[in-house]
Formats: sequence, C-alpha cells, structure tokens
Amino acid sequence: MEIKKSGNGELIESARDFLNYLRVERGLSENTIEAYRRAVVRYLEYLDSRNIARLKDIDRICVESYLGTLTSTGEKGYSASSIAQMTSAIRSYHKFLVTHGYAPSDPTGSLPSRKIPRRIPKVLTMTQMEELLSAPPLDDTGVRDRAILEFLYATGMRISELVSLNLSSVDLDERMVFLKGKGGKYRIVPFGRKAQEALKKYLQESRPRLARSSKQQALFLNARGGRLTRQGCWKIIKKHSESCGLGDVVTPHILRHSFATHLLECGANLVVVQELLGHSSVSTTQIYTHVTTSHLREVYRRAHPRA
Repeated sequence: MEIKKSGNGELIESARDFLNYLRVERGLSENTIEAYRRAVVRYLEYLDSRNIARLKDIDRICVESYLGTLTSTGEKGYSASSIAQMTSAIRSYHKFLVTHGYAPSDPTGSLPSRKIPRRIPKVLTMTQMEELLSAPPLDDTGVRDRAILEFLYATGMRISELVSLNLSSVDLDERMVFLKGKGGKYRIVPFGRKAQEALKKYLQESRPRLARSSKQQALFLNARGGRLTRQGCWKIIKKHSESCGLGDVVTPHILRHSFATHLLECGANLVVVQELLGHSSVSTTQIYTHVTTSHLREVYRRAHPRA
C-alpha cells in the first residue's frame, strides 16, 4: 500500500507503517485500508501545506484546523458521514503513532467524537425489483446478468462477496452459497428457486461460452473470460437499471438494502436478517426497521377506515 507523495520522510514512513499495521495486525479488508489511505494522504498534504515536518509538532490546534477544512465552504462538500470516517481514520493514525513510539502524545485524544449519522437506506419496491430482474436480454451476457441480479437480490451479499465467488462456493442442489465477508468471517446463505434457475442457466449456457480456460474458477466472468470486477458488476446493474426506466441510481448496495427490507416487510426475524447480511451486531441491521415502519404506516393509512 503506497503513499505516493513527496515531502517529509518521517511522516510518510509512519503513514506506510500505519497502513501495513492495518493489513497485517488488524486484518482489515483492502477496501477499508484504501479508505484509511485516502484519509491519511489528505491529512499529510494538509500538514505539508502548513510546513509541519515533524510528528512532534502536530498539536490539537493543528488537528482541529485540519478538520475545519473538511467542512469549510471552499472544500468540495464532504458529507457528515465522510467527515466522521476521515476523523476516525486520523484518530486511529495518531493512536498508532503513540503506541508504536513514533510520537510522544496523541493530539486527538481530547477531541469530541463525531457521530456518523444513520441514514435510512434507499430501496426498490418489489415491483421495481421485478422489473430490474427481468430487464437483461437472454443472450450470453444477458443470461449472466440475470443470474447476477437474481443472486444479489436472493442473498443480500455485498458486491465484493459476489465477485470473489468461485464455482466451488455454490451448492446448486441445496441452494446454498458460502461467503467470505468483512473481517474474513464466513457464513452460509440460502437462495431461492428463481436464483437457482437463473444460475443453472448461466452455468449451462452462458459461462462455457464466456470462459477462455477450463482452469478459470471464478463463478462470474467478464466478456474476456476473466473474473468479473466490482466496477464491471456496477456497470451491469446501472445499464439494466436505465433500460427498465429506474435511472442510474440503482447500486449493488441498494439491492442488498432491498433484500433486507423486503424480508422484514414479509415477516422475517431481525436476528435472522442480521445473520444473512453478515452484520456483527444487530444494531447495524436495525436501520432497516425504520424503512419497514414507514411501509407499515403507509399500509395502515391506506387500509384503516379511520386513518
């Protein structure tokens, strides 16, 4: 994980060691490490602009001044959640500096915490979901795309989990998929008959024509026969979302949100949904109860004679 920046060697070396620590000792995912990297790089650029070259010269006033730039009108308008995440990254960086002997004290220790706001996730209605699932044509890539959409909606898996699947990850007969989620945690998630049918059709008809090598173990392939990437999957969803009139706002995570919301609306237990999503805490899953409460209110308003 490279910090590509010219400037003071002490700051750069400490930042590189911090990122290596996140990977090796804390075992964070590459996506999480990349988010930390971006936050630290921006912080180092700010320190460089202030001619701060030594770690011991960073004090609370300096950190507060930097955090102030994130919300200033001259900046590019970071959301409250982004600012909270960047603040958390800088806190972790300074804590690392103290515990590993780079710096004598932590200037962020007495800073107030920024709470990340809980936003109600966007979801598709069940009708919109049906329209999206039927959008891909039945050619080679269309059969693959239908399998991808059905699989994402049937399991609620993350896009990173989907593109990392191998042929051995899926038990078609038992309708189970074996997933490796955040923090290297494994879980088994069932899927329904529609997803089974779409996946079977893809494996029998489309994947053999996409594959360039019998040694390729990736489940979902791109047009060149390689493993489908996150970006490639994102483009597939965007294309079919636009083709069925939903616009370009549908993302892989909206399919995950829709999966959870529709389960709860149909009576699923919150703890079961937590397990299916791979959340470490049920409090993370509770965000979806706000969506279903809104749904219940709307049903009540339409159905009750004295609403």
